[in-house]
Amino acid sequence: MKSAVETLNPTRVRLSIEVPFEELKDSLDAAYKKINQQVTVKGFRKGKIPARVIDQRFGRGAVLEEAVNDALPKFYTEAVNEAELNVLGQPEVDITELKDGETLNFTAEVDVRPTIEIPDYSGIEVEVDAVEVGEEDIDKAVEELRERFASTAPVERAAEDGDVVTLDLEAKVDGEVLEDGVASGVSYTIGSGELLDGIDDAVKGLEAGGEATFASELKGGSAAGKESEVTVKVSQVAKRELPELDDDFAQLASEFDTLEELRADSRKRLENMKQYDQATQAQERVLEKLLELVEVPVPEKLLEDEINTRKHNLEHHQLGQMGLDLEKYLEIQGKTAEEFDAETKEAAVKGIKTQFVLDELVNKEKLNVNQEELTEHLMRRAASSNMSPDQFAQAVVEGGQVPMLVGEVARGKALAVVVEAATVKDTNGEVVDLDDDEDEDETSTEASAESSAEGSTEESPEAAPAPEKTEA
Repeated sequence: MKSAVETLNPTRVRLSIEVPFEELKDSLDAAYKKINQQVTVKGFRKGKIPARVIDQRFGRGAVLEEAVNDALPKFYTEAVNEAELNVLGQPEVDITELKDGETLNFTAEVDVRPTIEIPDYSGIEVEVDAVEVGEEDIDKAVEELRERFASTAPVERAAEDGDVVTLDLEAKVDGEVLEDGVASGVSYTIGSGELLDGIDDAVKGLEAGGEATFASELKGGSAAGKESEVTVKVSQVAKRELPELDDDFAQLASEFDTLEELRADSRKRLENMKQYDQATQAQERVLEKLLELVEVPVPEKLLEDEINTRKHNLEHHQLGQMGLDLEKYLEIQGKTAEEFDAETKEAAVKGIKTQFVLDELVNKEKLNVNQEELTEHLMRRAASSNMSPDQFAQAVVEGGQVPMLVGEVARGKALAVVVEAATVKDTNGEVVDLDDDEDEDETSTEASAESSAEGSTEESPEAAPAPEKTEA
C-alpha cells in the first residue's frame, strides 16, 4: 500500500491511497464467505457455493463492493498512522479507481488537529474581585439562618405579605380541569414567587375559607406555557415568627454557644466562599487571556457537530426536564433565534479552542494523570451527576469514556500551570496568592477548563475513526 498526504487547509487533509489488488485477498475471501451464508443456490449446500457460481449468479461487483467496504477501514487507518495524523471525526471517502485483479485507489478527506504554537504565557496579568466580607454580609447570612428556624402560628385575620398560607388549587384550560391541575394542602409563603404568577395578589386579603380565581400562565405540567384559570382556596393563614437573635439562637442553630461565635464562623465561611469564587474568576480570566494569545483555526465540520450537540443537549435534556421547548425558552430569555445561534456558535468555538490549546499544553509540559487524580476527579463528577462513585465509574467504563475523563484532568492541570505563571491582582491592587488552598484551586481549575470545553464532539486523536461504507 502507498499513501500520500495533501494539506487542504490548516485543519483538513486529503489522503490518496493506492492498494495492490493482492492485498484485498483476505477481504475477498471474507466477502465470498459472507455471501455464502446469506444466499441459497439449488444444487449446492449452504456455505459450500463455489466462488465462480457466486460471480455468475450474483455478479462479481457485489463481491468487490463487500470486500472493499471491509478493507477500507484497515487501509485508511494504516495511512493515518503512517502519516502520524491526529484526525477528527469521520473521513469523506471517494473510490477513484477499482480495477478487478489490478488495483484499488481511493481518497479520504478528513479534519485534523491544527498545529498550535503556544507562546510565552508568563506575562499574563488579570484582575479579580477582592475578598471583602462586611458586617452587612454577615447580617444577611445570619438572617438567612434565622429564616430557616422560623416557626408558624395560625392567625384569624386576612393574609398578608410574608404569611404562610395553606391552599387548595384547581387549574382549568379552555374550561376543562387538568388531570395534573389539582392540588390540596399546598403550603405557600406569600411573596416568595415560588408558585404561579398572580397568586400573591389573589390570596392577599383572604381569610381561612376565602376563595379567589385568577388567570396565570402555567410553568410546568401537561399544559406548561398555556394560559389557565386558577381557583385558589385558603384553608389556613399562619404568621411566621422568627427566633430572637441571641445566644439561645446560636445554640439552637449551630454548635456555638454565643451569637458572637456564630457571627465569627459566618465571616470565615463567607471568606472561604469568596476566595473560591476569586480563584475560579482568576482561572476563567487567565484562560481568556491565553486564548487571545494563540491563533487556533477551527475545523468547520467539528464546529458544526459541536453546535448541533449543544443545541440537542439543551432542547432534549435541559429544557425537556423543565417542560419547556426552545421557542418558549428564547421568549423567557428575551432572545431571538439569531441571537441564540450566534451565542451558541461563540461558545462552541471557545470550547474547541480551549480543548486544542490545553491539550497542546499537556504535551508541551509533559503532564501526566495518575490514578489518584483520576479517582478524585471521578468522585467529583459522580457527585455533580447525583450518582454514587461506583455507578458513575461503571457508566464511564461501559461508555468507553475513561480517556475523556483523563483528558479533563490533564486539561485542568495544564490550565493550573498557566495560572501559576500569571500575575493575578485584586481590585485593590493586591497580588492574589492562589496557592493558599491547593485542593480547592485544583478543583475550580478543572471546573473552569471543563465548562469552557463543555459539550465538545471531538474524536480522540489516538484512534483513527474508520470510514463509512462506500459504494464500489
